[in-house]
Amino acid sequence: MGIVKIDDELHEEVRRTSTVMCRSINAQAEFWMKMGMLAEANPTLSFHDIVKAQMAAADAALPQPMVA
Repeated sequence: MGIVKIDDELHEEVRRTSTVMCRSINAQAEFWMKMGMLAEANPTLSFHDIVKAQMAAADAALPQPMVA
């Protein structure tokens, strides 16, 4: 494990977002880094496609939307 220096403004954005997403600050930053890495490696895929692929790789089912 290492230390990553980020701008104070970005750290504050990670902190605020982590609260909304129910993740720790470190987990939120790690999620953004992983998704960014996957997006760079797969520029034709949407965020949703990347999440679907990651869920399939983990053998996890995506929750289905509730229909009213």
